[in-house]
Amino acid sequence: MNNKTLIDKLRLLKKDALIGGGEDRIKKQHEAGKLTARERIDLLLDKDSFHETDMFVTHRSTDFGMEKKKILGDSVVTGWGTIEGRLVYVFSQDFTVFGGSLSQVHSEKICKIVDMAMKNGAPLIGLNDSGGARIQEGVVSLGGYADIFLRNTLASGVIPQISAIMGPCAGGAVYSPALTDLIFMVKNSSYMFVTGPDVVKTVTHEDVSFEELGGSSVHAEISGVCHYVAESEADCLFLIRVLLGYLPQNNMEDPLFVDTNDDPLRSETALDNIVPENANKPYNVKDVIRLIVDEANFFEIHAGFAQNIVVGFARLGGHSVGIVANQPAHLAGVIDIDASDKASRFVRFCDSFNIPLVTFVDVPGFLPGTAQEHGGIIRAGAKLLYAFCEATVPKITVIMRKAYGGAYDVMNSKHIRADVNLAWPSAEIAVMGPEGAVNIIFRKELSESEDIDETRKKLVDEYRETFANPYVAASRGYVDDVIEPHETRPRLINALEMLSNKRDTNPAKKHGNIPL
Repeated sequence: MNNKTLIDKLRLLKKDALIGGGEDRIKKQHEAGKLTARERIDLLLDKDSFHETDMFVTHRSTDFGMEKKKILGDSVVTGWGTIEGRLVYVFSQDFTVFGGSLSQVHSEKICKIVDMAMKNGAPLIGLNDSGGARIQEGVVSLGGYADIFLRNTLASGVIPQISAIMGPCAGGAVYSPALTDLIFMVKNSSYMFVTGPDVVKTVTHEDVSFEELGGSSVHAEISGVCHYVAESEADCLFLIRVLLGYLPQNNMEDPLFVDTNDDPLRSETALDNIVPENANKPYNVKDVIRLIVDEANFFEIHAGFAQNIVVGFARLGGHSVGIVANQPAHLAGVIDIDASDKASRFVRFCDSFNIPLVTFVDVPGFLPGTAQEHGGIIRAGAKLLYAFCEATVPKITVIMRKAYGGAYDVMNSKHIRADVNLAWPSAEIAVMGPEGAVNIIFRKELSESEDIDETRKKLVDEYRETFANPYVAASRGYVDDVIEPHETRPRLINALEMLSNKRDTNPAKKHGNIPL
């Protein structure tokens, strides 16, 4: 063959590979309101930056007539490209080829990409759209899943791993996304479950739909598996691009500094009155966050789950930060099991990737009750405590109002290696609220009083004056400074710049034993 013939053959093979399962299956994918594997990659990455690997790979199965059904590239598209000019690795499962099912070669392609991402220190993005293990390959397919799981685990804390669920994700397929750092789902078109509705009905006799069992709202609001729900596939891919702007390439780098036109010395007088005078009245902590961060941009994650605590990414003076904040507008900002799980995972992620932590505190304590105690609030609360204690990134805390009991300790207090602890004048730092404290301390006086209500009011006012303020803690150095709320933004930015060369280490060990 001459060179022209060889080149023509190559072009023909590539053209064949690019249509995946064929035009009819692509049409069905579009009719279902879904993009193809390659269309998703084109939306995710910078224009013309994608370089595909293993386009000519085909499966090796010979059972059930599979040797007659070979498609170039098999059921996953893999390669690398750039997002805002920064290298990323990506795999995108192709539902038009055998329903995106995972074969041995499908697994090998993904494993190769994960290995490359690890060696070259760049994020890994998985676009999942698969019917699960390829039944025709039996245990070989199951082994392929385990090969991926191992790599997800080894890559954890080394490179950011992001999963987008773009269709069904069932059985063993759910565990690769679950091992990654952040999971995005698409409203009304993506599902995750260990066992599908048919099996559930057979085993437990529950009649449940795909959406009710493992839809995006279930995992975003009830299970907490999903971190972000997008309105559409295009929206999902755009949000992943935005998210990566807050993250470093790997655990050896710092996040990008991004210049901002927002004045680092800007003060916000609205903050001076944002905390109500009535200590039992709620306010929205997201309003506080947006007034303080650069250009009011707050990339919240896990927004629908455990709404009594808020987590997400923002910038302060151009510096990327992770924010953890109690939310007085939901359950008064108490810490419960779900809030502990949500916040501790976020804190550990930020610490893994050198993202400074800013904590806004207004917490009356841990949620009481038999459901919480029996569900393991002690263990869950210890996770959050462990995460903050273990973190060595710059850690800054602002106490806005309540910081009661053990929750004061847990929410990034000075005692667990917070670097800079600030308080507003409205801060109340105490073992418990004034009413509860008075009922315990002055039980005898109250029982002997002729006017219990008047006596209680007087004692509560005295307790609040003595303890429910930031000055006792400040006198002991537990709070570094008491500031006017409008000063918060410049003080936080100054603290971040002061801590930019912070170095802290944990004792040498294989790893700790977090109370899972």
